[in-house]
Amino acid sequence: MKIAVTSGKGGTGKTTVSTGLFHVLTKYMKYNVQLLDCDVEEPDCHIFIKASETESFPVYLSVPEIVADKCTFCGKCKAVCAFNAIVMLPPIKFIEVSKELCHGCGACTYVCPEGAITEHNEEIGKITHYDYYTRDEFIEGRMSVGKALQTQVIRETIRHSEERSVVIFDSPPGTSCPVVATVSKADYVIMVTEPTPFGFHDLKLMAETVKQLGKRTGIVINKAGLDYKPLYDYIHTNKITILAEIPFKKELAEAYSNGRIIAESDNGMKTIFQGIIQKILNGQTN
Repeated sequence: MKIAVTSGKGGTGKTTVSTGLFHVLTKYMKYNVQLLDCDVEEPDCHIFIKASETESFPVYLSVPEIVADKCTFCGKCKAVCAFNAIVMLPPIKFIEVSKELCHGCGACTYVCPEGAITEHNEEIGKITHYDYYTRDEFIEGRMSVGKALQTQVIRETIRHSEERSVVIFDSPPGTSCPVVATVSKADYVIMVTEPTPFGFHDLKLMAETVKQLGKRTGIVINKAGLDYKPLYDYIHTNKITILAEIPFKKELAEAYSNGRIIAESDNGMKTIFQGIIQKILNGQTN
């Protein structure tokens, strides 16, 4: 079972849920689990998962270089580039690849009739493996500073996963391509939201994205106790399963701010997280 934990906006408690589930499954329920931090721009699971780093692997992008002296400026490379990454000015014999836009697909190299394009590997991120209770239970994807291709690093992070009883993807927030790259590999999606106008607005976007991807899904409401009726009306109207509600408590906020897993700091929370996974694995959800 591959479970993606996501949210329409940042700060709703996505990492709280990911790390809580991982900890409870590993320590108390004795599942063979792996946690992948796919929020590669801002990975923060390591703050809560106090694990030992074992090894790391660079993530490379094949970036083309065009030798202007060989180029006849036929324009085939520019025409085939789906990302408009090639700048070509024939009158002044100028042609260049924008690294920020290039996706490393290799199409330009393939179509060049003059062999004027070569490729070199550029490091855009890193995959790090950690041991928690047993080997390789926690894997973190992290982009290099200044790089832009999140999806490439996310896909490589997911490739490092193994066949386990449960694999948890801590997804990036939002509904853009990096989220789709993560959620599309999951069997089940946990959408984390909060009972606020912003949380409700972005939940609707996330729910529509998950629906289009054809994924089974349920909702965890963080900061429950804030009275926001439109959120609950939407959930009931669309028949989305509420997996759990995490109460809005000062003690939980303090535990989180100190880098502690809330499922470990509160016995009631341990029960809540156990209930989430039991509902999913027993098929008691949509």
